[in-house]
Amino acid sequence: MPEVTNFAELEVLLDQCQTALSYRFHDIELLAMCLTHASSARTRLHSNERLEFLGDTILGLVVCEALYHRFPESSEGELTRIKSIVVSRVTCATMAARVRLEEFVLVGKGLDHGGHIPSSILAGTFEGLIAGIYLDGGLEAARDFLTPLITPEIESSAATLHEQNFKSLLQHIAQKRFSATPMYRLLDERGPDHSKVFHISAVVAGRVFPAAWGANKKEAEQTAAQHALEELLGEDAGEDRNASLLDLRESAAAEVSAEPAAEAATPDTPIEPEPFGLGVEQS
Repeated sequence: MPEVTNFAELEVLLDQCQTALSYRFHDIELLAMCLTHASSARTRLHSNERLEFLGDTILGLVVCEALYHRFPESSEGELTRIKSIVVSRVTCATMAARVRLEEFVLVGKGLDHGGHIPSSILAGTFEGLIAGIYLDGGLEAARDFLTPLITPEIESSAATLHEQNFKSLLQHIAQKRFSATPMYRLLDERGPDHSKVFHISAVVAGRVFPAAWGANKKEAEQTAAQHALEELLGEDAGEDRNASLLDLRESAAAEVSAEPAAEAATPDTPIEPEPFGLGVEQS
């Protein structure tokens, strides 16, 4: 964390930050706010919290636009899974590190752990910077800033998810933790016979997880399994759900790959009928 005790030092810090970002602000006070965590601000309104709120949306827009053009043959569910990783807190912290953000963010002394700033703060500050660049230079400036940062993350996430089977991972976790096999409950189906969509939720040991829509049952079940994994792992790792999912891929990959594929072992995974009728989710 930088030591800033006067305006001259702040000017130097902001100049160095702009060099690292490869972007020059027209409104230098806006950059200062982007870098100011609530712990070091006079009030929350003088911190980067509101900018973080806006930056999250700008990041999502730029990532979705990039995914739409990069993968013209991918389904909505596939694009959503890649997006969820690229806009996650862990990825934002990674991108923040690539622009050396830890050298510039301003936090209170209580949050400076031996010169190391928590990754959640770096991620939030990164989102604040996105909003600052957007407000200062427009959407094109924000896109130009983000594109070289998100492109390798998109490619990496897409490659990982291409080999990822969320149903297999959920079955692995469910059997390990609960000695139970996941079930998939059909909640709703809509559309004509040639173009139906399906709404399915995963059920593990009687617990119903957030449902997902899919262009076919397999796609809906995969996304529903991902939702269940994120919720289960999010309970262990607080708000960093995607970070936990990435950790799971590394720690469980060897075990899962050593076993027969979960879907192959259970080709007819049962889908429970929804007891309350189509379209009505169990509370």
